[in-house]
Amino acid sequence: MLEQQLAQSNRQIEALTEQVRQLTKALYGSKSEKSKYQAPDGQGSLFDDDPSFSESEQTEEQSTPTVTYIVERKLHKKKRNDSFHDGIEIEKIHHHPTNTQCDCCLGQMTEAGTTIAREEAKFIPAIMMRIQHIEHAYECKHCKMDATQKAQMKRGKAPQAAIQRSIAGPTVLAKLIYDKFIQYLPLYRQVKEWERYGLLTNDKNLSNWVIRSAEDWLLPVYEQMKQTLTAKSVLHVDETYAQIIKRSDGKSGQSNAYNWVFRSVPSQGPIIVLFHSALSRSRSILIEFTKGFKGTVICDGYSAYGNLPDVTFANCWAHVRRYWLKADSKNGQIGVDFCDQLYRLERQFKHLPPGKRRKSRQKYSKPIVEKFLKWVDESPFFGKNALAKAAEYTLNRIHGLKAFLFDGRIEMDNNPAENAIRPNVIGRKNWLFSVSEAGAKANAICLSLAETAKTNGIDFYQYLVKLLTELPNLPIQQQPEILQDYMPWSKNIQATCSK
Repeated sequence: MLEQQLAQSNRQIEALTEQVRQLTKALYGSKSEKSKYQAPDGQGSLFDDDPSFSESEQTEEQSTPTVTYIVERKLHKKKRNDSFHDGIEIEKIHHHPTNTQCDCCLGQMTEAGTTIAREEAKFIPAIMMRIQHIEHAYECKHCKMDATQKAQMKRGKAPQAAIQRSIAGPTVLAKLIYDKFIQYLPLYRQVKEWERYGLLTNDKNLSNWVIRSAEDWLLPVYEQMKQTLTAKSVLHVDETYAQIIKRSDGKSGQSNAYNWVFRSVPSQGPIIVLFHSALSRSRSILIEFTKGFKGTVICDGYSAYGNLPDVTFANCWAHVRRYWLKADSKNGQIGVDFCDQLYRLERQFKHLPPGKRRKSRQKYSKPIVEKFLKWVDESPFFGKNALAKAAEYTLNRIHGLKAFLFDGRIEMDNNPAENAIRPNVIGRKNWLFSVSEAGAKANAICLSLAETAKTNGIDFYQYLVKLLTELPNLPIQQQPEILQDYMPWSKNIQATCSK
């Protein structure tokens, strides 16, 4: 009896000690997920090239201290002008002596050479212009003099405005949206900047301009992108919280709303990144957005990802690695080492076509996965400590973790979706919240076009100017196929808006 009580007390002490150690590490530990020590092949860190492993995920998970690896680099002498883009305009300012008369013989001196003393960058602020569209009317004087017929009139037609009865032209709207979703500059901060340029407005006007632009002209492009996205067979999916003050479900403005992100994979054509604003993160949101989609969803371990018709799920190995990294023990490091071996192989297979990548995974990665899962299953991990949680997380997702072995199009983690959702997270820190659901929807549309343009090498500002100038004057409602020429990957956009 005493022996049982002693054993129970020892387990409680061990569990409490583990909790204290984890809390201490959460407060003071490093946030990095880099490998703790050098790999056998001399590789310093498996994740130096992956930004998702240089910052912690926005969860409670933490990581072990990092080790700095010294790498010798050749120092290259900095060339003159390498801070400027090629083709930038050059202004030359010549400086001559104030007196070119020789001090000795008083004769006139002649120029002997020049030297570029220094170069500097010059910034010319943007200029606000007031554009007036004037329609000219013409009449035929000969017909006008003939009383037997009606005189003919012709009038020049001004192009349709992006927003009717508004002074905001395409370039103003493009800069407004660009500054918010690329520069992450909140609208109330933009008011003073616009005033400095000569445009008197307020943040309510700016908000209405963003919403109207998104609803009228960017939404049709978004819907076409969504059709293309859901026709694919592999998607990355992730979600993060947001805040909407005026909610239609009656909940408090302090309640969490969510932004979902959906991202295609490179092996299935141009990358598409779509955001979707919702009041919850329930499975119904995922079902509604992916209606018609058949294939594989790469995701984390959230319970909403599951039991969808015609959809299989591939789970994320980065999340598995984080759980074992959190364990911060000898067995935890063994789990991390198994994951590191898989990532090391994955880096070698990165540029292979899907078919060859699947064969390579079957030959090299599959034995490691099987050995890892067998080790986890046979190890006596129990309780509520970090090691037991890592084992439970892994074993509960065996099928999803094996999915990448059988399809070369599937990535072994969900890092592309996590990276795609970062602009939303950065913006959230500046924007803080959306006042209305319409504003949150407009944010999702603008972010979708911004991130998709970015991944396809498109200048987002120039892309917006083109959309907001041309779409108002095209019959896109009657002929939606016109929008195919305005997708970020189309020849039309690639030829006119590439960076």
